[in-house]
Amino acid sequence: MQILDGKSCSEQIRREISEQVSRLRAAGRRAPHLAAVLVGDDGASETYVANKVRDCDEIGFDSTVIRMDAATGEEELLKKVAELNADDSVDGFIVQLPLPEHIDEHKITVAIDTAKDVDGFGPQSVGLMCLGLPAFVSATPNGVMEMLARHGIETEGRHCVVLGRSNIVGTPMSILLSRNSTPGNCTVTIAHSRTRGLKELCAGADILIAAIGKPRFVTADMVKTGAVVIDVGTTRVPDASRKSGFRLVGDVDFDQVGPKCSWITPVPGGVGPMTRASLLQNTLKAYHNRMRESDV
Repeated sequence: MQILDGKSCSEQIRREISEQVSRLRAAGRRAPHLAAVLVGDDGASETYVANKVRDCDEIGFDSTVIRMDAATGEEELLKKVAELNADDSVDGFIVQLPLPEHIDEHKITVAIDTAKDVDGFGPQSVGLMCLGLPAFVSATPNGVMEMLARHGIETEGRHCVVLGRSNIVGTPMSILLSRNSTPGNCTVTIAHSRTRGLKELCAGADILIAAIGKPRFVTADMVKTGAVVIDVGTTRVPDASRKSGFRLVGDVDFDQVGPKCSWITPVPGGVGPMTRASLLQNTLKAYHNRMRESDV
């Protein structure tokens, strides 16, 4: 068993970006600017946004956090999105999900300018990705692809089972791995909790990507010996021994499954850091796109 270490891989990416930012500043250019809109006071969202701000600080990006009350109306949030779309000092921005129940997340996602959609959730971003055209790819699937590439994981001709069908992870992951690219060229099956013969299907996979949102759902009898297992899941479970009162567990029962794998991601320290690094990569890409436009 070898560990797919997302932490060290993401640190390498951050160093590469930081060096680029240093060169930009030395040439008299401004730093890339990432903004985040946080509606309400969801604890997990607060943590995610704080991590993104810290990442920006470490690599030299400018960052802005816009906090809005949980009672914020949909129209008010749409107005804020329009302001950020028009703000020339902001290269990319995210609206942290989940949003309060009274706000239609789809409406907000669609309203974000594709040129600043560094989360890659918008329909134009997804459409471009599906066609294999330059696009902001959703940060988690992009992070997984980057991790596979940097660890030299062979994917061509392999059977990959993606466990989960969300628009944010499962579906784009399946498209990226099926493309004629490296990594890629997999034969991909999308499965979910209601798939018949799920255990046998997963057990036949050369590469298993678990993004189903159910803690320890994947057990040893669902994994082939020598498989590559990517655990996207992160669920908080109570743990009185921790100061926080909880700990993070993945969709894979790591202790059971790990010994059977050729490669496996831990939770935490696997896909999570790569997701954050991918957001930085997308922001840098948005910056360069905007700079090219302004130079024309």
